[in-house]
Amino acid sequence: MPYIVTEPCIQCKYTNCAAVCPVDAFREGPNFLVIDPMECIDCDACVSECPVEAIYPDDEVPEKWEDYIDLNERLSEAWEDRIINETQDALPDADDWATKEDKRDQLVEAW
Repeated sequence: MPYIVTEPCIQCKYTNCAAVCPVDAFREGPNFLVIDPMECIDCDACVSECPVEAIYPDDEVPEKWEDYIDLNERLSEAWEDRIINETQDALPDADDWATKEDKRDQLVEAW
């Protein structure tokens, strides 16, 4: 049961979660993070580190974000060489985006 990064991460990209991952399962995109389901060991260390509450076990992802399960898998493959395992600065307007909803159209998949 891997963990999944969902919509609240878009345009924020806080990296506290990636810094605590013991197996380097996080992958970085231009404005979003994903968790590689093949690397995730279900330790749940990342969940409490996410300031926007974007991370869920795959069987607890809210229905409105269930497509993020496949999205994490697909993007973790596309971004396989973009491992992130340390804290970096969030995106410049992260705090403004943190409370916004319906951000899926803002997701940038290609570097």
